[in-house]
Amino acid sequence: MGKSSGIGVLDKAVEVLRATSAAPTGLADLCATTGLPRATAHRLAVGLEVHGLLARDANGRWCPGPMLAVLAAGAPDPLIAASADVLPRLRDRTGESVQVYRPDGLSRICIAVAEPPSGLRDTVQLGSRLPMNAGSGAKVLTAWADPSTQRAVLAESAFSERTLAEVRRRGWAQSVAEREPGVASVSAPVRNPKGAVIAAVSVSGPVERIGRRPGARWAGDLVEAADALTARL
Repeated sequence: MGKSSGIGVLDKAVEVLRATSAAPTGLADLCATTGLPRATAHRLAVGLEVHGLLARDANGRWCPGPMLAVLAAGAPDPLIAASADVLPRLRDRTGESVQVYRPDGLSRICIAVAEPPSGLRDTVQLGSRLPMNAGSGAKVLTAWADPSTQRAVLAESAFSERTLAEVRRRGWAQSVAEREPGVASVSAPVRNPKGAVIAAVSVSGPVERIGRRPGARWAGDLVEAADALTARL
């Protein structure tokens, strides 16, 4: 168990959150990790899920929920602060929806968004948790991920190691109808001061408007926006 606040139910809820932070967790593993009785662990996990602090994957296992990212966005974060300046300009230049994704295990979390004021959009809600196995943002984050994460993603992905090598070579990625039918996107890597890739900035919209080669249209703008975010960090 971690630190005690003296509020038993709160401490137990935090233990449940901690137990599900490393990997999707079923009820049996949750009980084994926390030491909580089955009924207690289930009640707390379901309650946290109701409030968006936990979510479930395709196999019904609990994992961190989107509300955690929303709450974290309220804390001082240089990347979120930089995104508030850079994303509106990228949106205005492209006329499309733009996002910043941060990796979180085998998922990516949308930590910043800027939407066009009108027209057909590809709306990704702030705090949304998306898989790493499809989409241009997933390709960028996987291309520079550690080897074990790459292997895990590639085992169930819509792209290959050859695709990731091409992403690293040219410095951006594109996708057409991978994450969602009818949606295309382009993404570029955002780096920290040490040069490590910590996020992906993306532009996305309808294929009928962006086209089936979105990189030819927007890659330069995405790389420029990524460089601007990197410079602000």
